[in-house]
Amino acid sequence: MPADDINIQLAKIAAAIAEPARATMLCALMDGRARTSTELAILAEISPSTASAHLGKLRDQSLVQVLAQGKHRYYQLAGAQVAAALESLMVIAGKVASQFTPSTPERLRQARTCYDHMAGEYAVAIHDYLLRNTYLVAQHYATAYELSADGEQLFDTMGIQVDTLRKSRRRFACACLDWSERRPHIGGAVGAALLTHFVQHGWVEADLDSRALQVMAKGRRQFTKYFKLI
Repeated sequence: MPADDINIQLAKIAAAIAEPARATMLCALMDGRARTSTELAILAEISPSTASAHLGKLRDQSLVQVLAQGKHRYYQLAGAQVAAALESLMVIAGKVASQFTPSTPERLRQARTCYDHMAGEYAVAIHDYLLRNTYLVAQHYATAYELSADGEQLFDTMGIQVDTLRKSRRRFACACLDWSERRPHIGGAVGAALLTHFVQHGWVEADLDSRALQVMAKGRRQFTKYFKLI
């Protein structure tokens, strides 16, 4: 890209960040969690319609992206490069990123079902561990995953047949935005297989009257063994 075009684009990005309400919303997303436009409007102390207009401008400059989860739309930073740039600006400005405070009841927040796979703190931690150690490899803008050779070996050690999962007509593995944590857990055939394994082997036990999953003592030991969760 010619230098003049880069300078023009830089000016557009700087202008998008410079507006106080937009800067507030970007800083609120620095914890890696996604938020709705309504939540961001409250944090920025502006109306929902104004927030939507601001978020449109941030999307135009590729500073945020939208995640659709059912009927809801969540916004998060567009990537690590955006977060790094904002972090540098925040250091210069002397600003501390705001902390996300979930309102989900503790028994649901720790572990629960999300259709046929597991959600909650444990599920997000498992997702992060597998991705961080390249057992899972992100595909297609981090919305889909593939298992690495080490990942397949880990699943084989646990007794989960990966070849069977690949024959399923559904998506193999994908990122599913967690309702309480606002960060991804694992959906698709892999997510469903993990939950089935956890239930069948007594790692978790489903509540009779809610989506909550109780993590059993055996489960805590096995989660530590396989996913280094404490």
